[in-house]
Amino acid sequence: MYRFLLTPRWWGINVFVVLAIPFCIFMGSWQLSRFEDRVQDHQSATTQAESNRDEAARPLAELLPVDKATVGKQVTASGRYGKQLLVPDRELDGKRGYYVLTMLRTDSGQALPVVRGWLAGAPDESEVPAPPAGKVTVTGALQASETPGDNGVSARGGLPADQTAAISAASLVNLVPYDVYDAWVTLNEGDSGMRAVPVSTPQDSGLNLKAFQNLGYTAEWFAFVGFVIFMWFRLLRREVELARDAELGLAPEDADGGRDEDDDERQPEPRPSPSGV
Repeated sequence: MYRFLLTPRWWGINVFVVLAIPFCIFMGSWQLSRFEDRVQDHQSATTQAESNRDEAARPLAELLPVDKATVGKQVTASGRYGKQLLVPDRELDGKRGYYVLTMLRTDSGQALPVVRGWLAGAPDESEVPAPPAGKVTVTGALQASETPGDNGVSARGGLPADQTAAISAASLVNLVPYDVYDAWVTLNEGDSGMRAVPVSTPQDSGLNLKAFQNLGYTAEWFAFVGFVIFMWFRLLRREVELARDAELGLAPEDADGGRDEDDDERQPEPRPSPSGV
C-alpha cells in the first residue's frame, strides 16, 4: 500500500520536507537569538545608564568618538557659549515643547552642542534665557548625534534660521560658522530655570519595533514547520486512501459520468417505429 512513496513524485516531496524542516528551524532559532540579543542590549543599556550617573565626569576628548560604550557617560568641557538654536517638537512628561541648544566653542576651535534645557510651548526666542557670558565649564551626559526620523526625531524641513530639527553635526554644520563635534551634551541641571533634558537611550539598544519584529518572524518560521508536516501527512493520507480504494475495486468514476464501452454494449438496440420509418 505504501509503494507509492518510492515514486519520483514522492521522492521530490520527501526531499523537500527533509530540507524545509531544518531550514525553518534554523531561521526561527536565528530570529529568536536576534530577539534575545536585543533584550540583552536593553538590559545592558539600563544598567549602564544607572552606573553612568554615579561615575565621575571625564574630559570630552577621552570619550570620543561616541559609541554604545560611551553614550550617556558624564563628560565635562570648557569654552564660551556662541550661537544658540531651538529644537522644536520635543516632548517631556507628555508635554510639547522645545530644546534650547547652545554651541559651546572649546579651546580646540570646535563647537560642542549643549542642550541647556527644555521649555514648554512653541519655540520663542524671546522667552529663552541668555547663555552665561565668559568662559564656562559644563557637565552633563554625552549623547550621540541624532538621525532625523529615528527615535521620535522630527525630519521636517523649512524651519526658521534659528531652529534645527535634529541635533547632529550634519544638520548643524550649515547653521553655524565653525566645526562641530559629532556628539552633544545634555546638562545634568537645567540652565537658568529650564528643565533638564533626560538622557536618550542608544539607538537599537532597546525593546523597540525591530525587536518585536524578530519575535514575530520567530513564530512565523516555527509555524512553517508545523504547516510542512501537516501538508505531508495530509498528502500521505490521501494517497493511502486512494491505494486502499483501488485494492477494493472502488476506483473513481471516469469524467463522462462512469460510462464505459461495456456499458454501451449492454444498451438495447432501438426498436423500429410502427410506421416502419
